Amino acid sequence: MAEPHPDALKSACLELSGRDFVLDKAFARVGVPTWRSRPAAYVTLARTIAGQQISTKAAAAIWTRLEALLGVVDADRMLATPDEALRAAGLSRPKVAHMKSVAQAVADGRLCFERLLAAPLEAARAELLAVRGIGPWTAEIFCLYAKADLDAFPHNDIGLSEAWKQLSCVEIRPNPKEFTEIGAAWSPFRGVATHLLWAWINVERDAAYP
Repeated sequence: MAEPHPDALKSACLELSGRDFVLDKAFARVGVPTWRSRPAAYVTLARTIAGQQISTKAAAAIWTRLEALLGVVDADRMLATPDEALRAAGLSRPKVAHMKSVAQAVADGRLCFERLLAAPLEAARAELLAVRGIGPWTAEIFCLYAKADLDAFPHNDIGLSEAWKQLSCVEIRPNPKEFTEIGAAWSPFRGVATHLLWAWINVERDAAYP
């Protein structure tokens, strides 16, 4: 699993802290955040799709059932498993279709993880987004977790925009288009800003609900 070098991560945090008062507040609270890493493999995309638009607790329960069903979550096992069994594990019909579409892309070589790791961010995004079932959020999460790209930015992540709203002391959370414009100022370290904001909001939630 890829991770940024600790020195590069710290340097990026310091630069962002100097650029933006919101990120400076986050950095002062959490320090250098722990980078979220997952393997560059089908399992990372599958888990991201499985967890979309549901609570963390519900996603964990579904994933546990899916692992029990498949043993190892990979493209071949996904394609070989009947839709009904996947639905019984808790996956919605669209998620089953999306996870199988991604599995087929892996199986026929349209999606190649070695190529994704070697590609620049824009090229990796394009390859991911060309596959049915992979949207912008899933693509950015993969580029963050598996490529460890310092500039990947899931701009439509509600947790991120909520953290920015609270730190900024504004009343209305920015919509994805507005948040994309806000995040442009953080390039080429939007992925680092993402981890700072995630770390901050998690610390605040833990403090509120110990």
